[in-house]
Amino acid sequence: MFFLRKSSLERLPVAMSGVRMGERALQIGIDDRSLAGAIAAKVGLSGHAAFALTSEGNAARARSAGETAGVLVDVQVAPLPTLPFAADAFDVIVIHAGDRSLPALDDSASVPLLREANRVLRGGGRLLVIEGGPRGIAGLLRPRARLLDPAATVAALTTAGFRAARPLAEREGYRFTEGLK
Repeated sequence: MFFLRKSSLERLPVAMSGVRMGERALQIGIDDRSLAGAIAAKVGLSGHAAFALTSEGNAARARSAGETAGVLVDVQVAPLPTLPFAADAFDVIVIHAGDRSLPALDDSASVPLLREANRVLRGGGRLLVIEGGPRGIAGLLRPRARLLDPAATVAALTTAGFRAARPLAEREGYRFTEGLK
């Protein structure tokens, strides 16, 4: 039997996020703390990593993820769908769809959150939805989030004003869907 190390599992989601050094990245929700920290670390010292979360418990997890990754993170706690950031403030937004505190993207309640994400995303920016979670031993210990119908995720992104919304890939227990502003 072949087991992937956790660092191997993190490479794919981080690479699929498309986050680059110097960018302003916002993560909405936190599902996998190590993945969130790895994405935040991609912006480097010249970028800005922020989290929008709904509870102090999740905020503590995000701060811990930043500390573990060795990066500073801007953590904001606010009721959704409100995002406490200026318009056009971010180059890329990552939504951790496995975070149970977020509305399911196949539910009409998600559209206000996606519209708000569109507001804080700069023109030409991209939004990435990461669904799923760890496989292997970690997947046995922690049940995977329900994967949504890809057409429902694309429809929600399109309704919220994203263009060129499309599923990107489904690998290693994760599904990636993107929308462009």
